Amino acid sequence: MTSPTTRRGYRYFDLVMAVFVAVLLISNVASSKILDLGPFTFDGGTILFPISYIFGDVLTEVYGYARSRRVIWIGFGCALLMSVTFAIVGALPSNAEWGNQAAYEVILGQTPRIVIASLIAYFAGEFSNSFTLAKMKVWTGGRWLWTRTIGSTLVGEGVDTLLFVIIAFAGLYSTEVLVAIIISNYVFKCSFEALATPATYWIVNHLKRAEREDYYDYHTDFNPFRVVE
Repeated sequence: MTSPTTRRGYRYFDLVMAVFVAVLLISNVASSKILDLGPFTFDGGTILFPISYIFGDVLTEVYGYARSRRVIWIGFGCALLMSVTFAIVGALPSNAEWGNQAAYEVILGQTPRIVIASLIAYFAGEFSNSFTLAKMKVWTGGRWLWTRTIGSTLVGEGVDTLLFVIIAFAGLYSTEVLVAIIISNYVFKCSFEALATPATYWIVNHLKRAEREDYYDYHTDFNPFRVVE
């Protein structure tokens, strides 16, 4: 185990971070569409977004909470930059021969309410997930990985889903639809995480061997606002 302040190189840390951020941004764009698939009603981003929690688990399990916190903040900054860029581009005058302004505004012209909901839910959900996993790893002595990957997801996805749906859609849809979206999102995301457990095991074990790292957060400062170590 190394200190989170120790400067050392990792072979795959940047790759995991890049995939995490890419999944986050793609999910945010895809969430503009509401889907009905059988008994489930959820936004399109739900199809991909659970993968971000898998990579969040991997980051905390292998590299520790402090490094995971840094990645979460990078994702937050990128999501904010994306939203601001979409808003600025949408507000600028379009070329007279370009007739897709309405379509742009529907898909990419997210309202401030959606942006705020997404950022708050992401921040609270990801940090809840990372904190829960880090604490459970210490409590279990590193045993029973599946209990903390699934357990942390139950907490993180619950916080994320509840905050996003309420902040983004309350007053726009009926209570029945809101409840359906919350339940469908939560069940789908947590089921996805549970089914992906074998893949999570493989990734975690591979990274621990390749990086020679298996961090335990015994003395970690869990303040989510501490960006610089």
